[in-house]
Amino acid sequence: MSAPYSTARLSFHLFYVYDPMCSWCYAFDNSWLKLQQVLPEQVQITCVLGGLAPDTTEPMPEAMRRMIQQTWRKIEKMVPGVRFNYDFWSRNTPVRSTYPACRAILAAKKQNPAVEAQMLRAIQNAYYQFAKNPSLFETLQECAEVIGLDSAEFRSDLSSEYIDSALKQQLHLAAGLNAFSFPSLRLLHQDTAYPITVDYLDHQTMLKDINKVINDV
Repeated sequence: MSAPYSTARLSFHLFYVYDPMCSWCYAFDNSWLKLQQVLPEQVQITCVLGGLAPDTTEPMPEAMRRMIQQTWRKIEKMVPGVRFNYDFWSRNTPVRSTYPACRAILAAKKQNPAVEAQMLRAIQNAYYQFAKNPSLFETLQECAEVIGLDSAEFRSDLSSEYIDSALKQQLHLAAGLNAFSFPSLRLLHQDTAYPITVDYLDHQTMLKDINKVINDV
């Protein structure tokens, strides 16, 4: 007897939309890892770069610097175990630009599709733990070297039209999923994207939402 539904009909796609320089994405890391470990087998994961802030070389306004530091303090109170290195603000000239870090993720994946999570962690550690500026190419180059990528190839790819085009495609996909805040989760089934509420403290909450969509479908 044939199955009543095709494999395609029973498959679900979970899109995780994030930005490597988003402090809330950094805070979500532990809960996200736990969720991935318990997802139903018919759920496939795709990570999408949302692009929090476009290219600029202008120093970050003082008001924005204060706002981001307030966000860091809020996260530290809300999410156990998450800490930030506030030396970043005295050691660097902050720039509100995350596109270079997004391109760095894509350049890393071009060399090895399996290193996205490693590159993300390297960028986040450089930024939040070692107070380095991931808006700068030299910082991103160091991150690539830390995870063992070819330095010359990475440097070339980072400024290439190919990677820039790939980022634009990612931004278009995020917009198509109506994901304009990060992190965001969307469960896609047959061209319908179901928003999954992000929970920084309990991955089971998100799993219940996902299972509800699957069961309702």
